[in-house]
Amino acid sequence: MTENSQSVRLSSYLQYLPAHLQSDAFLGRFLLAMERILTGLTPGEPDDIIPEQGLEYYLDRIHIYFTVTADKAENQTPADFLPWLASWVAASLREDWDESFKRQFIGNIATFYRLRGTKAGVKRLLELYTREEVKIYEFDLPAHYFQVDITLSERDPQNLRRQQQIAKTILDLQKPAHTFYRLQVLLATMQIRNNDLAKGIIVGRTTLLGTTTIR
Repeated sequence: MTENSQSVRLSSYLQYLPAHLQSDAFLGRFLLAMERILTGLTPGEPDDIIPEQGLEYYLDRIHIYFTVTADKAENQTPADFLPWLASWVAASLREDWDESFKRQFIGNIATFYRLRGTKAGVKRLLELYTREEVKIYEFDLPAHYFQVDITLSERDPQNLRRQQQIAKTILDLQKPAHTFYRLQVLLATMQIRNNDLAKGIIVGRTTLLGTTTIR
């Protein structure tokens, strides 16, 4: 090995070659490229674009990409991987869903498939999204008609409209095709009744925000 080749950075993989090849500078430089790809060896040059982590790092953590929720964020699939994971269970995610709901949705969708098109399935999915009370009423007349009441505690008007629209989307996707419904969004409020002012009794009240009828 020449003096110039001794100053060249060589791969540690040389140690796994037969003894008569371990001093080969060309092989050392050639294997260095493989080492950087597999182990993420720190680049020798500042402008080197080789990734910091190698393939071995991601292979060791491959199970994380299939873990929807975990006790620590670093032990669960990255947020930008969720749409791909959802495709594995034939589901699609709305962009305006928050990350927490996307993870819960993917984790529960297989169970929901067994209940799809049923009153129980629609109710559970709406409650999962809104984290609020949902009531569904079925009627004999008109035929195939039902009503959904959702009581929300959200106060921001923009978020309320967003939740109402997403609830409508969920209903459109989950209800039987031949049915139609009325969606009532209620706002939970508190008030003190006049005759109870002296006692300071606070009672609950719901205010109708809006209705949507879909045929």
